[in-house]
Amino acid sequence: MKEATGELNATVFVVIAVASLVVFFYTTIWPLIKNNLNENVACSRAICASEPNSDGRTVDCYVMENGKKSDEFTCVWKG
Repeated sequence: MKEATGELNATVFVVIAVASLVVFFYTTIWPLIKNNLNENVACSRAICASEPNSDGRTVDCYVMENGKKSDEFTCVWKG
């Protein structure tokens, strides 16, 4: 009986550890990945200036939606 209790305690510990890792992933890491993906998609379909900004690493871009220019945003300069 003592062995079964020990195995149950180990199982409970593993379940709690996995659940805490899943919660950490979905509350901390996943939003960062999702935002980065959305920025990359927006920049890939954007219309950007032909010259980089003064820092040399970014460029001002916009997207045309229904014939109207959207708000400007900054993308990474890819040359």
